Amino acid sequence: MGILRLSHVEIRVPDLELATAYYAEVVGLIETDREPERVFLKCWDEHQHHSVILRYAPTYGLEAVGFKLQDREDLDALSVRLEGAGVAVERLAAGSLGPGSGETLRFRSPSGHTIELVHGMQQVGNLLPLTNPPPEPLGLVGIHPPRIDHVFLMCEDVDGATEFFRDLLGFRVTEQILADDGHRLAGFLERSHTAHDVAFMTGPDGAFHHVGFWLDDWTSLRQAADICSFHGVRIDAGPTRHGATRGWGLYFFDPAGNRNEVYTGGYWVDPDREPITWTEAEMGHAIFYYEGAVDQRFLTVHS
Repeated sequence: MGILRLSHVEIRVPDLELATAYYAEVVGLIETDREPERVFLKCWDEHQHHSVILRYAPTYGLEAVGFKLQDREDLDALSVRLEGAGVAVERLAAGSLGPGSGETLRFRSPSGHTIELVHGMQQVGNLLPLTNPPPEPLGLVGIHPPRIDHVFLMCEDVDGATEFFRDLLGFRVTEQILADDGHRLAGFLERSHTAHDVAFMTGPDGAFHHVGFWLDDWTSLRQAADICSFHGVRIDAGPTRHGATRGWGLYFFDPAGNRNEVYTGGYWVDPDREPITWTEAEMGHAIFYYEGAVDQRFLTVHS
């Protein structure tokens, strides 16, 4: 019951055609539909209609982030819970948010982000047959991650955002970075039993740090760095290791300035697992374990 995992992100871009070419040819996503000012894409091993929406806008950033609900009844239960906590909720019929969209609860979180809880998004398949399939389709291009993995957001009150997602939306805290005075500098939360589906870090309300796509192994991550360099894509950090989540990551920017990550590794989380705490003095190792330090530029939303 409840939220299963991250469903999709809607990202603002000032040049829709350039961004579409980047996400299709460099990242290797598959276009499933388009409107005059939006393009819908998915990773090759995702069955649902889209996991990335590119929206034309004058500036870059995050328009909305969506999470997938397991059952239709979850729409009712979560709507009651959110409204009982004083959150204004908009309920939208399937198709209201564009091609393939499912029935959706839409609201603004205390962190300043637009959140969509969706059930029943159109299923379009993963390019493989259901009988005797090969490991992956032929003809994939670019990095071609099999699925979206997580989203990393920023806000002024990380404690408030973490508690909102935990107490009202049923997320579980896996890791946290605590300041010397006890408040959270970062919080990592999950619903899919992975190390994180969403994370928050101290910064401006409503800010977007990155969207992460899953890769199956370290070799794929190194190949992603080769592909970025070949295409002239600016690499922000990595390939490197995280202390928090124990994953490996590579960060780079789309043409608009939105930060992307490809990610692998991590660990499996049981619901009764206690959160891991990193202290402020070890924040550098939490973010970049090998380097032991983090450039202030990485803690901003600017490219």
